[in-house]
Amino acid sequence: MAAQTQRAVLAGGCFWGMQDLIRRLPGVEATRVGYTGGDVPNATYRNHGTHAEAIEILFDPAKTDYRAILEFFFQIHDPSTKNRQGNDIGLSYRSAIYYVDDEQKRVAEDTIADVDASGLWPGKVVTEVEPVGPFWEAEPEHQDYLERYPDGYTCHFPRPGWRLPARAEG
Repeated sequence: MAAQTQRAVLAGGCFWGMQDLIRRLPGVEATRVGYTGGDVPNATYRNHGTHAEAIEILFDPAKTDYRAILEFFFQIHDPSTKNRQGNDIGLSYRSAIYYVDDEQKRVAEDTIADVDASGLWPGKVVTEVEPVGPFWEAEPEHQDYLERYPDGYTCHFPRPGWRLPARAEG
């Protein structure tokens, strides 16, 4: 019997680069970009208020787990910059984890503690950890953007050799 698909919702700057890299992870079955974590119903690119640009991920827990997705998330964006990734500045580009249940919240907080203890980034993690709310799917021109425009803009990059160690128990 097949395992049920699980959902993750993450924000880490411009959603184009996030989607392009995360969709390639083993066990990721589907992704879509959109807006979440803000104040405007039916958010759009032109009117998304305080929402973050985010990615919704559906994954097979028999092939990957939430922790592995979060570790990759922390590898491909700088979680120590508040409301910024690369040249993108503003609330839309904040780092955030929107958990769907208490277990995801626990894993997110534990992963953040490991990132902070690792010293892999120049500052402490400023990633918000909030319960998931409505996810407003972005317009079709934003879906799969870097597949259609391979030389398009991104500020997300895998960092070779980047591995997140578990922090020492103290």
